[in-house]
Amino acid sequence: MQKTDKIFVAGHRGLVGSAIKRELEARGYFNILTRTHNELDLTKSHAVKLFFEEEKPDYVILSAAKVGGIHGNNTYPVEFFTENMKIQLNVIENSFKNNVKKLLFLGSSCIYPKNAPQPMKEEYLLSSELEKTNEMYALAKISGLKLCDAYNREYGTDYISVMPCNLYGLNDNYDRENAHVLPMLVRRFHEAKEAGLKEVTVWGTGTPLREFMYAGDLAQAVVFLMENKSAKEIGDFINIGTGKEVTILELANMIKEIVDFEGNIVFDKSKPDGTMRKLMDVSRINNLGWQAKTSLKDGIKIVYNDFLENKNIRL
Repeated sequence: MQKTDKIFVAGHRGLVGSAIKRELEARGYFNILTRTHNELDLTKSHAVKLFFEEEKPDYVILSAAKVGGIHGNNTYPVEFFTENMKIQLNVIENSFKNNVKKLLFLGSSCIYPKNAPQPMKEEYLLSSELEKTNEMYALAKISGLKLCDAYNREYGTDYISVMPCNLYGLNDNYDRENAHVLPMLVRRFHEAKEAGLKEVTVWGTGTPLREFMYAGDLAQAVVFLMENKSAKEIGDFINIGTGKEVTILELANMIKEIVDFEGNIVFDKSKPDGTMRKLMDVSRINNLGWQAKTSLKDGIKIVYNDFLENKNIRL
């Protein structure tokens, strides 16, 4: 990519998209194309068609998606499937029709089978059944990466798909209903501290293992791949993560310490745990010359400071 190239970052106001936009700007890219949801609804095929015909982006980074935690995925499976499918189809198809040089599609580690061997290698995709609590979101993301691969095989395009682990970072979602576990716990511990409560309740047993990566690290990986690697070098898709995991109990204790909450942690075992372990095998991305830099503790400190400074915006 050249610094003058027009780069469309779809979903630039979200956790991932905003991190990618900041990383591109930090590296000197100044022709970054963005649209808010109100300006361009990516689920509307005609609107997306007109946008691509008018703007003619050179590169596309597709980070726009309908996302959420266990509650959101389990409660609204139709919306999580249909909205993501529409976004993906519209953006990928119009990228092809308008001769986009390279596209990067962002998926999710939930595409892997519920009982996939650990750590999860790229070749484990579709080897057994998915986790039911987020099955429809996972199916949409699998469809997106398979569509990119199909375009590459049939038309010789350069469409890259990346599968990040659980992400957190600046500009995260702290909604009570739909937030992911890490920002949700940051909010719960902070509000418990402010209210002088004696305990914080966490869903599940605390035993599931999770891998968390700072979104700024993912953004560096995305730009690294866009600048240096082709779909032929990467294959169908590539994992991006830290290769390290913690239990939900360990995560809760870490957040409790950083927030400085002095009460107890109580686990509500009537609530679902989700998949018991989700660790990415990141040997392929590491062998290409990239690895994550931000430790979990340092990342949570950054996030909590951002939360404190922007509470009125985040909540």
